[in-house]
Amino acid sequence: MFKVTFAFEDGSAVETYANAGDNLLEIARDANVAIDAPCSGNASCGKCRVQLKSGELDSKKTLHISEEEYSGGWRLACVSKICADVTVLVPDIASAYKSRMKVADLSSKEEIAIFEKAKTSIELAGIELRNSLDIVDVFMDEPSLDDTMPDNERLTRALRKYLNISRVRIPYAVLKKLPGTLRENHFKVKCVIRTTPNDMFVYDIFGADHEVVVAGLAVDIGTTTVSAVLLNMETGEILAKGSSGNGQIRYGADVINRIIEQQKPGGKRKLQDAVIKETINPMIHEMCREAKLPKNQIYRMCVASNTTMNHLFAGIDADPLRMEPYIPAFFKTNSLFASDVGIDINKDAHIIVAPNIGSYVGGDITAGTLVSMIWNKPEFSLFIDLGTNGELVFGNSDFMMSCACSAGPAFEGGDISCGMRATDGAIEACTIDRETMEPSYRVIGDQETKPVGMCGSGIIDVISELFLSGIINPKGKFVREGRRVRHDKYGMGSYVLAFEEESGSVKDVEITEVDIDNFMRAKGAIFSAIRTMLSSLDFDVSMIDDVYVAGGIGSGINMQNAVNIGMFPDIPLEKFHYIGNSSLSGAYAMLLSTKAEKKTYELASNMTYLELSTVPTYMDEFVGACFLPHTDTTLFPSVMEKL
Repeated sequence: MFKVTFAFEDGSAVETYANAGDNLLEIARDANVAIDAPCSGNASCGKCRVQLKSGELDSKKTLHISEEEYSGGWRLACVSKICADVTVLVPDIASAYKSRMKVADLSSKEEIAIFEKAKTSIELAGIELRNSLDIVDVFMDEPSLDDTMPDNERLTRALRKYLNISRVRIPYAVLKKLPGTLRENHFKVKCVIRTTPNDMFVYDIFGADHEVVVAGLAVDIGTTTVSAVLLNMETGEILAKGSSGNGQIRYGADVINRIIEQQKPGGKRKLQDAVIKETINPMIHEMCREAKLPKNQIYRMCVASNTTMNHLFAGIDADPLRMEPYIPAFFKTNSLFASDVGIDINKDAHIIVAPNIGSYVGGDITAGTLVSMIWNKPEFSLFIDLGTNGELVFGNSDFMMSCACSAGPAFEGGDISCGMRATDGAIEACTIDRETMEPSYRVIGDQETKPVGMCGSGIIDVISELFLSGIINPKGKFVREGRRVRHDKYGMGSYVLAFEEESGSVKDVEITEVDIDNFMRAKGAIFSAIRTMLSSLDFDVSMIDDVYVAGGIGSGINMQNAVNIGMFPDIPLEKFHYIGNSSLSGAYAMLLSTKAEKKTYELASNMTYLELSTVPTYMDEFVGACFLPHTDTTLFPSVMEKL
């Protein structure tokens, strides 16, 4: 056995032990050390860089690490094997994807505006903001020698009389509390209940004078990021809001790598633990602490996520999703409870799962479609959710069609050498001087925060600025020279946004031709999906009245720059609307309103799903879109005027 030490730039370290020949990346995963590996250890992305500080590693050279860097101790964790005691440095950029958990400041109006807007829009559509959870006061006669009815029957009879419901269910957790709570409060209590026309379920029991908040938890499980809000189920008030990197990401940036990982022995449990025990439960604890709320008072949860994430969250085999004919275990389910999957809230809490409509169009899209309100308008609208997959819905109050394209993780910083998710240290906006080629950028964090990498919105800005400045050509190749532009010994060009001394990293923050090529494929997937879906309906982009863009790729996308690079169609900018994390606001709405929940199921069942891989013209559209802005420049007249 050899000692393996993972050291971090803040001076902390994690120690573990391994056998000779063990893979360093696998050791890091087992030790819960965050090392970015979007390719899941295939040695194709080059992002799992660590620096050898002492000891030895059996590590082959790769194209991702130069001779100079190799001499300086830099290695890829995925191709390194243990052969002696070793200490390696894990730089901040290697773990930037797994941002520190963040609990939002709710005094900021921007943080809660999206949820207030969702409430207002749903009410204006005639959907009542009412759910089946309630608090009722129950007063009972105290038992005596003449009245020896058991506690559970006494409570049941009182509740039946109060609400005229024939069936009352008292679970084990409430039964345990019943004797003490009744007697301590002289049989004057309040109960947290769920009611349906013929049934009542008692979630909890308290003394009549006890202050009780009936809370709910809405969670958006993204492939890269998990976000959540804690809310008062009676008023809709947001009690706390948080986000964190999805712990599953160390098993790969995309769903296919994670599905493959869950097929390994113990894989389903590892993937489920990564998202629940390592990600969601710590967020719950932190949000409850912030809201000063016992976690057992969270009585309902709604999850909105893509089809694969739903399966991995529930610990259900997702392998059939990646193989033809791509059949999931479920599109919708009503059978999940907190105790089934280990969510650390009230054990009897029901988990609502936003319905999926296809193997790659999931509940995040149906929930987002609900709050986009395109189903309630006569105008033709396009809803786009930008994430590891690009998902689209087009339609109006008469019909809706959806599709999904594999954009890859580029919009969330994956597949980009200095890419990262939208967290502290990420460049989220950028301009470049046309003459000097010097950049100006905005970094997420406080004024002292130095750039570590770029998130999705920043990458869009950088590529647009490079193109409009004539620094790169339509193929994404560098054609101008300057202090910020350089080429390696293979002739590969790059643009430096922040030199090492200007950055908060151990290397320059730059964007390379490989990065640009990766991003052009991602944006090409979005634009070609839009064109293919519209063509299948005999529509063209001129017939789009509104475009609603969702996704947590930054504080907001510069729509003009997205048009400049050919990601979005060249239509008037006033037609574009950035609506933030619509998956989370949709889950919030489903939680708060039973009728909104039912409406989401209705939308899912009535939506047509287009499988792009079956459309013969899709690949031609995709190839044409992998240029700046497109091979057919007539599609982007306003962009060509700027050149």
